[in-house]
Amino acid sequence: MGIGRFVFTPILPLMHAQAGLSASTGANLATANYVGYLAGALAGILAPALVRSPALLRAALVVLTGTLTAMPATHDVRLWIALRLLAGAASALVFVIAAASLHGNLRGHPAHLSGWAFGGVGTGIALSGLLVLGLHSVADWRVAWWASAALAALFTAGAWHLRPATAPEAGTTAPGVGGPAVEGSTPRTRRWFTTLFASYTLEGVGYIVAGTFLVAAIEQSSPGPVGNAAWVLVGLAAVPSSAMWAGLGRRWSHPDLLLAALVVQAIGIALPALIGGATAALISAVLFGATFIGVSTLALAAGAHLRFPRSVALLTAGYSVGQILGPVVVAPLIHHGYHRALVLAAVVVLAAAAAAGLLRIGFPSPGVVPRAAAPGQRSVHESCRASPP
Repeated sequence: MGIGRFVFTPILPLMHAQAGLSASTGANLATANYVGYLAGALAGILAPALVRSPALLRAALVVLTGTLTAMPATHDVRLWIALRLLAGAASALVFVIAAASLHGNLRGHPAHLSGWAFGGVGTGIALSGLLVLGLHSVADWRVAWWASAALAALFTAGAWHLRPATAPEAGTTAPGVGGPAVEGSTPRTRRWFTTLFASYTLEGVGYIVAGTFLVAAIEQSSPGPVGNAAWVLVGLAAVPSSAMWAGLGRRWSHPDLLLAALVVQAIGIALPALIGGATAALISAVLFGATFIGVSTLALAAGAHLRFPRSVALLTAGYSVGQILGPVVVAPLIHHGYHRALVLAAVVVLAAAAAAGLLRIGFPSPGVVPRAAAPGQRSVHESCRASPP
C-alpha cells in the first residue's frame, strides 16, 4: 500500500519534466487518488464483511499493482485520473483489511506489534523512493512506474496469504469502531470529539500537500537527487513512528502528544520553503516522516478513549475529506512553484495543533473512561490500537 499509494510523489517531478504533466494536472491526479481512497475506506466502514474477505484483499492487491503497470501505457489525462482513482480505492481496501487482520489476530499481544506493522507503509515509501532515486539518471518516467509495479507485485506475493479478521463475537464491538460502545454521550464528550475531529480534518488538509508535493518542491530549490533522497528518509522515519508514539502514550496524554507531533510536522513542512538547501530538505523529511503516521495513531486512539460512537469511522472520514481538499486548496498557488503551497500547508497543520491544544483542557487521563464500559468491551489500553487510515 505504501508503494501503490505514495510512489506518485517521487515520480511526479519526472512526469513534469518528461511527460509534459502540468502542476494543475498533477494536483488533479492527486485528488483523484484521495477520492478513491475515501470511497474504499467508506466501503470498508459501510460493509464490514468486506474487511473479512481474503478474495477482496487479493483482488485489491492485484488492482493496485495493475494500476501502476498501466500508468505509462497512456498519455490520456482522463485515463491517468481513472487509474489513480482505482489505486486510491484499492489501497484503502488493502489497508482496512490489513488493519482489521492485525487487530483481530494480534489481540492479546503487545500493542507495539501493530505499530511496527503499520510501519510497512513507511517501508513501501522508502523502497519506492530508493527505486526512483536509482532510476532517476538512467531511465524515464515510464520505467519508474513499471519498476514500482514490479516491486508492488513482489510484496503482493508476500501478502497473498494474509489472514483477514474473523467476524466479531456478539457483544465485543470495540468502542468507536463498529458501533457505539455506549448509548449516547455527554455534552462535554461531544465538545472534545468535535475539537478532535476539527484537528484531524485540518491535519488531513495540511499533511497531504507535503505528502504529494514535497519532492517536487525540494527539487525546485535543490536540483539533483536531494528530492528523492528526502522521500526515502520520509519512509525510513515513518517505519518506527507509530510504535514510537504509541510507546510515548504510556507517559503522556494523547492531546499533549498530538499537539507536539503536529507542531513538529508543521516545522518539517515549512522548512524547504522557508530555508531551502539540502540540509533543510533532509531535516524536513525526517520530521514529516516521523509524525504523519504517528498523528493518525494518536488521533484515533484519543477518539477511541472518548468512547464516542463510531469515532474511528467519523475521524477517518474527516481525514479523508481533508486529503481531497488539500490539493484543491493549494492548486492556485502551485502554478509558480510549490513553496507557497508548503507554507500554507504548515499554517493549516499549526491550526490543527491549536485545536489539539484545546483538547488538553480537562481531557480525561488514560486511566479515566468518560463513560462506563459495557461488558465485553475492550479496555482503554487495547482501544489505543486504533489504526491510522
